[in-house]
Amino acid sequence: MTTPEYDPVPLQYPAPLPAAEMNARAHAYFEVMSQRRTVREFSAEPVHRSVIEACVLTAGSAPSGANHQPWHFVCINDPVTKRAIREAAEREEEAFYGGKAGDAWLQDINPLGTNASKPFLEEAPWLIAVFAERYGVNDVGERTKNYYVPESVGIATGFLIAALHNVGLATLTHTPAPMKFLNTILGRPHRERPFVLLVVGHASPIATVPRAAGVKKPLSAIASFI
Repeated sequence: MTTPEYDPVPLQYPAPLPAAEMNARAHAYFEVMSQRRTVREFSAEPVHRSVIEACVLTAGSAPSGANHQPWHFVCINDPVTKRAIREAAEREEEAFYGGKAGDAWLQDINPLGTNASKPFLEEAPWLIAVFAERYGVNDVGERTKNYYVPESVGIATGFLIAALHNVGLATLTHTPAPMKFLNTILGRPHRERPFVLLVVGHASPIATVPRAAGVKKPLSAIASFI
């Protein structure tokens, strides 16, 4: 796209909230987000495309280096495509759990109870493959530079997970390594690097999560106030 000249417009932002309401909202949002868990058992209950679209638009509102928005979200509902992704991902996972990951990593993830079988890639109604654009292409086909790509795409993915959780949907961040098979299956260009495969849907009524996943560091361990 053509870069416009700097042309400031008035900021459209909500009016400042009273301190008490701001505090209440902050704590209420924490209560909502603190219930988020990574889920590996999904129901087949469908999720309307418009919900996914709105959540992706939320992700697309994230800040990015030079506002280049170096991301692309491929939203997959087609069963045939999901099957192809599962087969390719499980091939990579078999090598991973077969020793490629290393003993230390496998020991660290042991409390999470994961293995090479990934049925959720077909069971969940949606997969969202998040791609990071290593560089852009302008309107005349010229290569353009993107900035802070991993940071920008990571922030957008966080926005997406929060938006999906806010509407009651469960998610799983799946990162088989390598993930180049996603470019092939989904027809994405070489300049896009798979960042994460997000599994999205309603949690199964019989879903469980590992107890260890609910153990989060306290504020004193993750923040300093000066």
